[in-house]
Amino acid sequence: MTFKLPRRTLMAAAAGALATSGARAQDAKPIRIGMTVSSTGTFALAAQSGLRGAEIWVDDVNSRGGIPIGGVKRKVELVKLDDRSDKTVVPKVYETLIKDEKVDLCFGPFGSTLTAAAVNATETNNKFMVIWSASADSIYQQGYKYVVSATQQAGTLLGKPGVKFFGTVGVKKIAFAYLDEPFPASLTNGAVEEAKKLGMEVTMNEKFAKGTKDFNILIQKAKATGADVFMPTAYEGDQMTIARQLREMNVDFKGVYFVYASQPQFLAIGKDALYHFSQTLLNDRINWKVTGGLNRAQVMERYAKLFPNAQYPADFQTALAYGAGAVLEQIINEAQSLDAAKLKEAALKLNNKIVTITGPYEIDETGKQFKNEFAVMQNTPAGVEVVYPPEIATAKAIYPVPAYKDRK
Repeated sequence: MTFKLPRRTLMAAAAGALATSGARAQDAKPIRIGMTVSSTGTFALAAQSGLRGAEIWVDDVNSRGGIPIGGVKRKVELVKLDDRSDKTVVPKVYETLIKDEKVDLCFGPFGSTLTAAAVNATETNNKFMVIWSASADSIYQQGYKYVVSATQQAGTLLGKPGVKFFGTVGVKKIAFAYLDEPFPASLTNGAVEEAKKLGMEVTMNEKFAKGTKDFNILIQKAKATGADVFMPTAYEGDQMTIARQLREMNVDFKGVYFVYASQPQFLAIGKDALYHFSQTLLNDRINWKVTGGLNRAQVMERYAKLFPNAQYPADFQTALAYGAGAVLEQIINEAQSLDAAKLKEAALKLNNKIVTITGPYEIDETGKQFKNEFAVMQNTPAGVEVVYPPEIATAKAIYPVPAYKDRK
């Protein structure tokens, strides 16, 4: 015999199920993501720029009701603590995030130096860490199981686009200098390797200590080698100082390459920024066909809405952190779990299936990122232009650059 419930009973049951589902979604615990942010010190500008990118992602996810896990949408909560740009405090702060704040997973801090200090804490506590800015290859050589660089390309690959560009304009001799920290060292190592591969003479490859303020001797040494191009790699503040001192000393090269020279903060130094080459992932003329998250224009719109009083416009750190959030969302969707091992497995499955604001995504077993290659820019009197690669170039490079005495 088959029983049929009365229509009224069926409707009541359906309404009850919907109410229960709504209650489950409303009462679901948020996904708590911990990260540290530098309020002061060497990394403050870049860290806070990255934080704004992460907050754009959180705002977008939560406006859509959250990320579904097991059929229930869970909103995202970003738990932020200060690391003061100090690698000695980072491990303790991540321990606090994990043990006291009970975060489910973590975003890395800004940069290789701080991230390297954080990873032991997250690994020891079996927490998944999404890296958005650390590129030092050494991080991915330690056997960590639960780290993934979502958008930041490996350091030894980062310096290659600039050197390839210089190869196209006939550079024969190139001088390198780098801050004695993991990220600048990795970038420079890869750039030196590429320069030698292209037949360039590396006339100098010298490191300098953190805290260096007077770069006169380093600049004069690079000039004395007869280099066509000078490529000093450090974080933004140091590179701005070097740019000023080059002009003050009236030392000319055919070209100077600063990683951060197209950043809004760098451009704010005015004429001292003019004609320098750089690299970026974020420019109004660089637009990927995004499959994960918001596209460039949408991120810029959200930035203006959320941060109307921000000191600087969005930059590539903003894009890297936003893109890392977009990748994480795809990873959680794939894993349907916040378990570190399941998240890592999902991260590998998604290789070459995600394109974010910063480009395609591809990692290896160590979590190292191989894609998201930077474009080469130049600060021209007409504005910042893309000069390499040719397929997205917006202007022909000015090379050799004018001598300081000939600049108006």
